[in-house]
Amino acid sequence: MARDGCLFCAIANGEERGHVVLDEPDVVAFLDHRPVFKGHTLVVPREHVVTFPDLPARLLAPVMGAAQRVSRAVVVGLGADGSWVSMNNVVSQAVPHLHVHVVPRRRKDGLRGFYWPRTKYADDDEMARTAQELRDALGRDDGTMGE
Repeated sequence: MARDGCLFCAIANGEERGHVVLDEPDVVAFLDHRPVFKGHTLVVPREHVVTFPDLPARLLAPVMGAAQRVSRAVVVGLGADGSWVSMNNVVSQAVPHLHVHVVPRRRKDGLRGFYWPRTKYADDDEMARTAQELRDALGRDDGTMGE
């Protein structure tokens, strides 16, 4: 279901102009208007979904399958050496509608490690505790996440 005022819903419904590269029943992909590199494509579900954890399980394969096909297309169609595929959830998410970024990459294109600062665990014990916290959280999932 489209949400009023959502730019990506409007593009998906043909109400706003977008340079669409993939148009499927559940998914649409279009060029980002401020690309990291030319060919930078956004893959979005037609249904208004804000974040990846909110994505209904029935849309997981269509959205991620489309992202996979677009990542191949930037190599085959644009001659890229590879691609970078990512998504933000809330933080740095400029439009509150789930979107997967597919960016063509070329060797020596100047993008270095993206913008992510790296950190270190204090020691192996901290790393083990962090892994256990994630395992515990995964064990608490009642299976409705994304439904």
